[in-house]
Amino acid sequence: MARIAGINLPNKRIEIALTYVHGIGRARANKILDKVGIGKDTKSNDLSAAEVNSLREEIEKNYRIEGELRRDIQANVKRLKEINSYRGYRHARGLPSRGQRTKTNSRTVRGNVRRTMGSGRTKLTKT
Repeated sequence: MARIAGINLPNKRIEIALTYVHGIGRARANKILDKVGIGKDTKSNDLSAAEVNSLREEIEKNYRIEGELRRDIQANVKRLKEINSYRGYRHARGLPSRGQRTKTNSRTVRGNVRRTMGSGRTKLTKT
């Protein structure tokens, strides 16, 4: 089983398996595979040790992934909160920060859970 950046890659096509690493999506995975010279349809368990090492080196040298990327994102959010920007305010409150509507969506995040009119009511019995 191939292990890159502390992540065990699943036995899928290597193009898909690389996306399990935080910071690598499909486009970046394809770019890495082209640069290293590994076929996209190769299963991750079929990779030789040399191919795994070349993948690992390419990823660790040229890309920020996993812990380092998470720290950078957290630092950016913290900076937004400290300068009291609108986006920082939205992050602090746990609300959408990219302009999504909140009247009908994200109700549970806001704590405004509306129930349908008939929910929770007991049935009246005829006497």
